Amino acid sequence: MTSDDEFTHRLIGFGLSEKEAQLYLTLTSLIDKGMVRPSLGSPTVYTAVDLDTALGSALQKQQSELREMGERKRELQELSQQQRFRPSDEVSTFKIIKSIKELIAVAMPLIDSMQEEWLIAAPAYLTIVASLFGVNEARMNLSSAGGRCGPSSTFRTKLLSRCEK
Repeated sequence: MTSDDEFTHRLIGFGLSEKEAQLYLTLTSLIDKGMVRPSLGSPTVYTAVDLDTALGSALQKQQSELREMGERKRELQELSQQQRFRPSDEVSTFKIIKSIKELIAVAMPLIDSMQEEWLIAAPAYLTIVASLFGVNEARMNLSSAGGRCGPSSTFRTKLLSRCEK
């Protein structure tokens, strides 16, 4: 339920009809936009503002907001130049893989390009899935070409040192 719907519901609960509650919201909106002006006397009388005046007021509001946005843009550009924002070498790009087909399409070129060592940490059942798509064959090709499948002692040392930190 939107806030307008909730407000309308509460006005109805206060005794207004649905049309009266909607009229109240419309009138409030028109006052906020400068299209209707309430009188200062009692009872309050609502009068439509001259169209040229109302549209001029709306245009001035838009122009003021546009000037403020331009000023914020300039400030951000100045801050950006001062900070000299640059993409970090540590920034990575991630790809969301939604299916096994996509996974294989992404993984096979990488697997085929491996020449020295290959280490993939995955649940055991994935080796069965991998065999269906030629991944195990690519692993065997790497091994037969002198490549290593599994962690090297250097990798194990680095991994252990990271875990100890």
